[in-house]
Amino acid sequence: MTNRRLVLIQGRGEASDPGPGNVRSISHTVASAIQAGFRIGKLVRIGQVDGRIVGYNIGHFGLFRGKDYPLLVRTRYGTAKCSLAEVAAA
Repeated sequence: MTNRRLVLIQGRGEASDPGPGNVRSISHTVASAIQAGFRIGKLVRIGQVDGRIVGYNIGHFGLFRGKDYPLLVRTRYGTAKCSLAEVAAA
């Protein structure tokens, strides 16, 4: 695995302010994923595709919000946002 630098791009925070309820919901979902054993670095499968958990989705807007799709899984096809129901331990 190569080392990559994470670059934070600061947004304006106006329309994207999640509010305390959404932050709690995302935090709870990510914590549930971790308790279920889906930690960063874990090998998983999405159907027949092998992948590795590379992070957690903390997004609070759009089609793939963190409360519904908390896992970021890197596969040979790219990185996907996944729900707990979509992945299985490899």
